[in-house]
Amino acid sequence: MDHSRVLRDVTVRLPMASTAVEACQWTVTALARYAPATISVLLEVAGRLRCVAATGAWQVFSTVPPGTGVVGRVYASGEGATVADVSGDPDRLPVRPDVTAEVCVPVLDPAGHPIGVLDLQWSEPVELGPWRETAEVVAARLGARIMALGGPPEESRSEKLLRHAAALTAATTERDLRTVAIRAAREVSTLGAAVLLLADGTGPRLSDPADSPDELGELESRIRAALTGAGGPALGRMISQAHRHGAGYTLGRAGHPPTEEYRPVADAGARTLVAVPVGPPDGGGVLLVADDRLLQPDPTTVNLLELLAGQAWTCLDRLRTLARLREQASSDPLTGLRHTGPFGQRIARATPGRTALLAIDVDGFKTVNDTYGHQAGDRLLVGLARALEAALRQGDELYRIGGDEFVAVIEVNRPEEAVRIAERLTEAARSVGRTISVGVALPRSGELPEQTLQRADQALYAAKRQGRDAVHLSAA
Repeated sequence: MDHSRVLRDVTVRLPMASTAVEACQWTVTALARYAPATISVLLEVAGRLRCVAATGAWQVFSTVPPGTGVVGRVYASGEGATVADVSGDPDRLPVRPDVTAEVCVPVLDPAGHPIGVLDLQWSEPVELGPWRETAEVVAARLGARIMALGGPPEESRSEKLLRHAAALTAATTERDLRTVAIRAAREVSTLGAAVLLLADGTGPRLSDPADSPDELGELESRIRAALTGAGGPALGRMISQAHRHGAGYTLGRAGHPPTEEYRPVADAGARTLVAVPVGPPDGGGVLLVADDRLLQPDPTTVNLLELLAGQAWTCLDRLRTLARLREQASSDPLTGLRHTGPFGQRIARATPGRTALLAIDVDGFKTVNDTYGHQAGDRLLVGLARALEAALRQGDELYRIGGDEFVAVIEVNRPEEAVRIAERLTEAARSVGRTISVGVALPRSGELPEQTLQRADQALYAAKRQGRDAVHLSAA
């Protein structure tokens, strides 16, 4: 193989690229002419390695956390890697099962800082030394061209929404969740201010700001002051307007007065406004995103904000449901499950790495209630509770925390032991003619009990997605 031809081809094509993505794509295309390999370029975008160009793979890892896989190791260290036998490398990402060798080198900016990686994988014998040298030269030229074009591509608004959606799911308190939602609304919309109005037991309420008073933007401060002064009835009218007519936005035209419902926002200095309903009409709210510039939001912006509002409400409703379930978990007159004290107090005594929480949900329970009535559903729960109790060891504790939801609190020496007990519970359920899904989580050092329970609950829904009648262990 004449590696000088590879370098010449890349050298000729790179200056013609007009964007960083195009430079990566042309680099991959040029290399693919000479290397019978799986080739990819991953660049760091918003804290993750994002694949911006690839060829020759049935599956591509679109985003990779820095430090994951050979590519993450190379990016984190800034040092290239030559792997003659990938089966012996614990960091290998299985893009193709037939891959045997890999060369990965960092893509560096002119100052020598990694901005991404160039990765080549082979499934046939190859002399790796020359390819390592060639890849390093190509990566250096690619890095220089990317920086000349302004650096790696910016995170798209859709990618921002995905990142914030993950943060919403991970939020463990309502305040944290509202903070994430407000910051996400600003970032996804590119508008300067965002406020969230939510109804509660006392009526419509303005949520706490996402930032401290010193960090809060001037427009958002004025809007918050105006809404606070407007009073509950005015906030209720804004929420009602959004739910009655759906999401709305300004067209950026001067001289047109705002609708009466949103006048307090306009009087505070907003010249652009997007209003998106949150949750159900009864008990939901509205997300207001504004700017003091006269702009023209487009339907795509509104669609992204509607997706954000939907995700935020789903997560908020789930947190509230978990809170209600925890309050109700101190006793259960139906099943008679034994209790040593309120469930919250019990998990507060959890030992990191030893106390496992097994979140249990009865598969298809709603169908039983709908088909045979609630009395039949109650009999099912009582019988299932007895079967689950019998399958647990002495000292393990079983709680009923909701309609068809249970949690077992057990002490184990390692996660695999908790999984085995969870599998024993699924067998016990099958013995009485039902199936259950189980999520398993062990507390981490410094983790709040509520966070452990939330991870167990997330693992439970992962088991549901696996097809039910399954056990899923939350990542350590």
